[in-house]
Amino acid sequence: MQSLGHLLLDLLALLCWHARLLQANMLAAGLAASNLVLYAFVYTPLKQVHPVNTWVGAVVGAIPPLLGWAAASGQISLNGLILPAALYFWQIPHFMALAYLCRDDYAAGGYRMFSLADASGRRTAAVAFRNCLYLIPLGFIAYDWGVASGWFCVESSVITLAISAAAFSFYRDRTTQKARRMFHASLLYLPVFMSGLLFHRLSDNPQCLAENPNRIIELPSFPEAVTESEEDDQKKKVRYVTAVPQRRAPVAYASIAPFPFLPVPSYVDQ
Repeated sequence: MQSLGHLLLDLLALLCWHARLLQANMLAAGLAASNLVLYAFVYTPLKQVHPVNTWVGAVVGAIPPLLGWAAASGQISLNGLILPAALYFWQIPHFMALAYLCRDDYAAGGYRMFSLADASGRRTAAVAFRNCLYLIPLGFIAYDWGVASGWFCVESSVITLAISAAAFSFYRDRTTQKARRMFHASLLYLPVFMSGLLFHRLSDNPQCLAENPNRIIELPSFPEAVTESEEDDQKKKVRYVTAVPQRRAPVAYASIAPFPFLPVPSYVDQ
């Protein structure tokens, strides 16, 4: 009976997931399916096979915001890679701190973490510090690409230097206390980074729209079923949108649906 209950719950979850995908697009559906496969059949088995599981897990953790971007806009732009990049590089020092603090527990559980082959912790700390440094350019990239204002550069640099300082301190003095301090710094970094990206996002910038028409990564288009509500008779009908080439503005300035890190949508077909 318990197995039957689990099966029914799985079927219900799949039906709900499929229903939601019908309201998005094939690109978002593909990202969701690939992330599910990557997590369940690559990342999870790798935990007991090879330390590279941490980097694979970082990819898994970076895909969800990209999925949301694709669901809102139907495409992937370079602007949409800023938050996934932050999530990817942030996860490395975050989990390196955990791998060092819980290395005995990981060893007892049979998990092959990077810290298990690094008795001194030197390489673990070096990897954490290096990936903290990779976070520094993201604020400037967000400003250069017109996603956020100059204030975000300042805030992003400050919080990135703070987590980098904690990682460097751990590198110089590889103790449980320093590792825990780096872990706490990583917990503060992500909400502060995302809040700054939200509060300092830029509104529509026509000049940037005209100067940067090629920031969209071209991907295959698919016919989509689009449901529309009729105001007169409240009936719904389905029409199929043919995949035709069309010019779209960068997603950061013009999207189909609101997204926490985007300005008010102002999408206009040309």
